[in-house]
Amino acid sequence: MKRAATLPALACLLAVTAAAPAASYAVAPAPAAGTATVQRDRRPATLLDEIPRRGVLRVCTTGDYRPFSYRDPATGSYRGVDIDMAQDLAKSLDATPRYVSTTWAGLIGDLTAGRCDIGMGGVSVTLARARSVAFSEPTRTDGKTPIVRCADQDKYRTLEQIDQPGTRVVVNPGGTNEQFARAHIKRATLTVHPDNTTIFDEIVAGRADVMMTDASETRYQAKIHPELCAVHPDQPFTFSEKAYALPRGDYQFTAYVDQWVHLATHDGTYRKYEDGWMK
Repeated sequence: MKRAATLPALACLLAVTAAAPAASYAVAPAPAAGTATVQRDRRPATLLDEIPRRGVLRVCTTGDYRPFSYRDPATGSYRGVDIDMAQDLAKSLDATPRYVSTTWAGLIGDLTAGRCDIGMGGVSVTLARARSVAFSEPTRTDGKTPIVRCADQDKYRTLEQIDQPGTRVVVNPGGTNEQFARAHIKRATLTVHPDNTTIFDEIVAGRADVMMTDASETRYQAKIHPELCAVHPDQPFTFSEKAYALPRGDYQFTAYVDQWVHLATHDGTYRKYEDGWMK
């Protein structure tokens, strides 16, 4: 009798257990009309949609850093490797570039304030900058190295040789060049020259002895100033990468720019623009 009484209870338990998984995968009821539309309308805005809509890509650039970005004072027009790249990016977004003049000290602030969509023009990736903005995939590697009069290229090869009383080091303000110089120059004379487009003339004229900047810039400046030589540009004092600064949090736009940079640096597009300035 005891066994007979247990069987119906067991049967009921099995029936309930078998029904449980089906309940856990039940399809939720469809949302009320208009609910899905409200959710779509609340999607975060992204420049990936906004730039094609307005037809303009706003580019913050200093215009004082050849070969990447140079503003001709006579015409106001911009030229350089990253100006060519800005035109390429804008075209891919069905837009045209509009250049927003900035400084090295103000570049990140202008971008975070929404005055532009992207920062371009030889921007070095730093952790300090990365706290405020996102960075694209790098376009090239670089590093700080000296540029001097060719007669002095064996005299200023190391930081120890440069940082001596009597050596006149010149630097442009507000960016990684000034940060590097202030961190390493303690005994030499350090002068801040406000115009990065004429700073190399100070060395040519003998009013300064050394500038330390990115190897890419020393190569270019040595090309256009025969009196100047880049010192060991293949073995710079530091390692850095150049990339494009982007608004933090716009993941869709950042992913698009990353993919665009990746293609441009692998299909010959970036190399073509760079060769046009460096060769």
